[in-house]
Amino acid sequence: MSQPIGPSAEQTLHPQESGEALHLAGRLNEAAAAYRTRLEATPDDPTTLSNYGGLLNEFSRFDDACAVLSRSLALDPSQPDAWSNLGNTFLHLQRYDDATAAYRNCLQQNPAHALALSNLGVVLDHRGAHDLAQKFHQVAVQLTPDNAKTRTNYAISLLSHGDYLAGFREYEWRWTTHSSRSYGMTVPQWKGEDFRDLTLMIHTEGGFGDMIQFSRFIPFAAQRGGRVIVRARKELLTLLRQSFPEQIFFSEDDEVPPHDLQCPVLSLPFALGTTLETIPSAGGFLRANAQKTSFWRERLHQDVAASGRHAFRVGLVWAGAPHPEIQAAELANRRRSTDLSTFAPLAGAGADILFYSLQIGEKSAQARTPPAGMNLIDHTPLLRDFSDTAALVTALDLVIAVDTSTAHVAAGLGKPVWMLSRYDQCWRWLSGRTDSPWYDSLRLYQQAAPLNWSDPIRRICTDLRALAAHSAIPQKQSGAMA
Repeated sequence: MSQPIGPSAEQTLHPQESGEALHLAGRLNEAAAAYRTRLEATPDDPTTLSNYGGLLNEFSRFDDACAVLSRSLALDPSQPDAWSNLGNTFLHLQRYDDATAAYRNCLQQNPAHALALSNLGVVLDHRGAHDLAQKFHQVAVQLTPDNAKTRTNYAISLLSHGDYLAGFREYEWRWTTHSSRSYGMTVPQWKGEDFRDLTLMIHTEGGFGDMIQFSRFIPFAAQRGGRVIVRARKELLTLLRQSFPEQIFFSEDDEVPPHDLQCPVLSLPFALGTTLETIPSAGGFLRANAQKTSFWRERLHQDVAASGRHAFRVGLVWAGAPHPEIQAAELANRRRSTDLSTFAPLAGAGADILFYSLQIGEKSAQARTPPAGMNLIDHTPLLRDFSDTAALVTALDLVIAVDTSTAHVAAGLGKPVWMLSRYDQCWRWLSGRTDSPWYDSLRLYQQAAPLNWSDPIRRICTDLRALAAHSAIPQKQSGAMA
């Protein structure tokens, strides 16, 4: 996930001063207190204001950061770091024109400011201009070849553009910022070599959706060696075991078995030399439990009978899971998520549509008060893990979801999925596409403007109205219900 890069040792910080030293050490609350103390004594110190504004960005206090950084630059407009920090503020707020102007002002003061070059590349990536973005990323990497953050931003740009061989290779730099030691890994990472007579442990990285999407590579890794074991979150175990019965899965809560090699699941495409053309299993790779699926088919049949009409059954997901512990992930979640009220226009797409909430988590309560005219049923209290979700999804006709793990479950089952994607959409969905090489059944509806879901919803309503009408005709004639 590309993100604006904040203060680093490359900026004009003064480690002998407590605020900067604490900031660089990651002791952010203490640094904030130190900056405020200094500003009480010298409120017009532009450098301290710049550094404090950069710190406020890390607390996601972007309006405050904007005010502090604007004051710093009013006092001294020749500060490249202050312009870079302000660019970061605007980039977080998706004010891309303002971010571009701030980074350019920084580069006018210091053309070799690697952080501003990299972050200007991120702005361009968010706008889909990957060719131009990569020129800035490349210069940033040349200036700071050992900076894992600029390298990771470059990797995301390559991946967003579909250059998977170079992108996944560059993406391995993320491990110098988030060390594999944090996952308790002490054995060498597998890089794709033959490992017969050895045991490879593949382990979770990222969220549930990441593990689901990249689990398709597990059988292909197993073809290159002896024994494969997979460490996953307990909520995924049943679904993964029934989808890949030849592999051995164990919970992250269990003791780790002996193994010789390890590989994060997001590193499997790099190890296997994956390209856009060689992504496996786009038609589906997950398997729902037959008994659970039978239960849900009968339950939904009862719902349709109770409604007194033919029903085209559509699952809805309007929000992802929060990640307050990781700023970039939390901000991305806020941009990908919405409220059920955003889906209100779907209620007018057809009287014979029966909607089902698939929403889990803090926003699931919104299903109790659906928009006017929306026939919405909520069976989510019966869902205990992802195998239950997979079985329910199998009994539906369509899933409409934001970019979250349930969309991966549905598409991994081969179920039609219409996904609402944020303006600065995730690299895995590429740019300028409404389809995906990862899932044959996935259709993308990307925002035309940041934070504005009106255009995707309008297009979905049009398509849903047509699909529901088309699906209802032959079934009404035959008297059958799918």
